[in-house]
Amino acid sequence: MRLTLTRGDITREHVDALVNAANTRLRGGGGVDGAIHRAGGPAVLADCVRRFPHGLPTGRAGWTTAGELPARWVIHVVGPDYTAGQRDPDLLASCYLEALAVADELGARTVAFPAVSAGVYGWPLHDAARIAVKTVAETPTQVHEARFVLLGAETYDAFAHARAGS
Repeated sequence: MRLTLTRGDITREHVDALVNAANTRLRGGGGVDGAIHRAGGPAVLADCVRRFPHGLPTGRAGWTTAGELPARWVIHVVGPDYTAGQRDPDLLASCYLEALAVADELGARTVAFPAVSAGVYGWPLHDAARIAVKTVAETPTQVHEARFVLLGAETYDAFAHARAGS
């Protein structure tokens, strides 16, 4: 598998599946979650409500249509909220493991990932990058390209550093 990094807006990525850093309710929110719901249009929310009426627990993943996004699917992962005391690194790694498992079930070959939990959920950036890159790089998958789509130079640099060390 090819692991790539890019700076940009995940909602503009032409891939088979976009990974959404969602909250447990899967009803949209701020950050990546809000951007994906806005860009994907009402079909994304409607599919979330239909497929996940009670949401998803932390560390889990599920998929929906991508609506108007330039992807086929959205894989929603619920990252741990570090600021609320969810500090188990296995929960964060589980987001990436589960996203790749869902991608394999769907037959997705290109997947775009955000920096799960490294924004409003407050996971320390360099640790979040290390966990993300290590987990994705070491997980057996049928995905051909895992693309980390990162906003800002600091986030990109943290992921580049993590990739260089993996």
